Amino acid sequence: MGMVESYDPKTSEKKEAVIIATDNDYDHWHDPAPRDFTKSQRAHTTILFAGLTAAHDMFIQAAFTGAGYKMKALDVPDNEALRYGKEYGNRGQCNPTYFTVGNLVKYLVSLRRSGVSAEDIVKNYIFITIGSCGPCRFGTYITEYRKALRDAGFDGFRVSFFEQTKGVQKVTGEESGLDFGPKFIANMTKGIVAGDVLNALTYRIRPYEVNKGDTDKAFTKSKEYLCDALQNNKSYVKALWKSRKEFAAVKVDRSRIKPKVSIIGEFWAMTTEGDGNYHLQRFLEEEGAEVEVQPVAAWIQYLIWQAQADVRQRLELRGTDKGGEGGSKFSLEGVNTRKRLMLLKAGEWAIPALFKVFAPIAGLRGYKLPDMHKVAEVSHDFYNTNLKGGEGHMEVGKLILNVAKKKSNMTLSVKPFGCMPSSAVSDGVQAMITERYPDAIFLPIETSGDGAVNVYSRIQMQLFKAKQMVQEEAEAVSSKVDIPLSELQQQVASNKKAQNPLHHSPHNVACTGVNALYEFA
Repeated sequence: MGMVESYDPKTSEKKEAVIIATDNDYDHWHDPAPRDFTKSQRAHTTILFAGLTAAHDMFIQAAFTGAGYKMKALDVPDNEALRYGKEYGNRGQCNPTYFTVGNLVKYLVSLRRSGVSAEDIVKNYIFITIGSCGPCRFGTYITEYRKALRDAGFDGFRVSFFEQTKGVQKVTGEESGLDFGPKFIANMTKGIVAGDVLNALTYRIRPYEVNKGDTDKAFTKSKEYLCDALQNNKSYVKALWKSRKEFAAVKVDRSRIKPKVSIIGEFWAMTTEGDGNYHLQRFLEEEGAEVEVQPVAAWIQYLIWQAQADVRQRLELRGTDKGGEGGSKFSLEGVNTRKRLMLLKAGEWAIPALFKVFAPIAGLRGYKLPDMHKVAEVSHDFYNTNLKGGEGHMEVGKLILNVAKKKSNMTLSVKPFGCMPSSAVSDGVQAMITERYPDAIFLPIETSGDGAVNVYSRIQMQLFKAKQMVQEEAEAVSSKVDIPLSELQQQVASNKKAQNPLHHSPHNVACTGVNALYEFA
């Protein structure tokens, strides 16, 4: 409905009229974004995927290939991908959008340059990514992909996505080309957990390696073993055991006193290992720190926790969700809540259980996945756990536990420039946390594709404080046993048990070197 003005040509008087319009009077914009991938297309269609760590992407590729799909994991997005994203994407997007969209366009353009026509690319390729309803621009990823692909000359290219709350999109009519049976889901889960185990081992050993590059070689070999097991349906236990031998051959010096830095924040920004976060993991190691990265399995645990909390709260909304006969608390209108809670509970149990099986076989000791109920408990007084977006309350809980449980000496929260959910937490709520916990060394940084020098400078200033902290802890051990610190470090360096790269000293503080001093002094 609207008002329009007109003039009577005879009297020149102004008149107003009310115009009532219906939806049928307008051609509303919509984005078709073709996503159909049917079973008959599977034989000639290559599935493209990217977005996690290099190890996880490799294992997911192996799981798809082992299930009979043609799968290609894209390279880690770089600044060239960012350029493509900014060239073909809308303005005002966040880094994950630019990098991931640009990374896909970059790969397709390289195919076209090699002689593959755009028509064949559209027909024979499909991209799978992660989607969300968002409260942020993450929820518009599919539209951004569609717009960039159309402008780059690949109109009609299919993009499907894993919706975090609904699973995988399904097609109507013909049977879907994505057949996620129990065996395939099991292999995917194994790949994700194994990726977390290998990443944790690599980041734990690499700062202390005697010969630079040995850990990376062991990591590369281990990925090959596990990919072979996934792709060819071989023993996963044997693959993990062979990986253990690779890491066990790395020579280490655990007498080095290095602060442990925990990287948290927006999921993509803290997970990627390239230009998207200024290669933070490698930069921190080069600056003399041990890095603790967040496991992908923890994100799955968080989603399971959210789903459980939502179902339990909805049970109390009798005015909205009507129960079954007799008002049973185990039913909602059209929902078998008992079954849903049981499935979620099984998932909550299965992920840590599988991790506990894989970790010791590969040689990862003293490492536990986070307890999401504990994370929610410690963060609830500072951040409402019903608020969703980004990592929600999880980022708050991680910082508190890092300080209270002495899990890390410094916490670095990384997120894209202008990321609404993460910025509200890092720049707002976390200020209160650092007041309550004055020992916390917390640094929030934003990534935009440029400005690396400024980011590195800020990190170096805070890292200097963390280095002072661990040095004081080491001096305290030296004073306690009345032995010079340099002599204590020599004892650790020459101890056969400490020379085992898979050895893990009992936890007293966050610093690995100081824990070694406690154990062997």
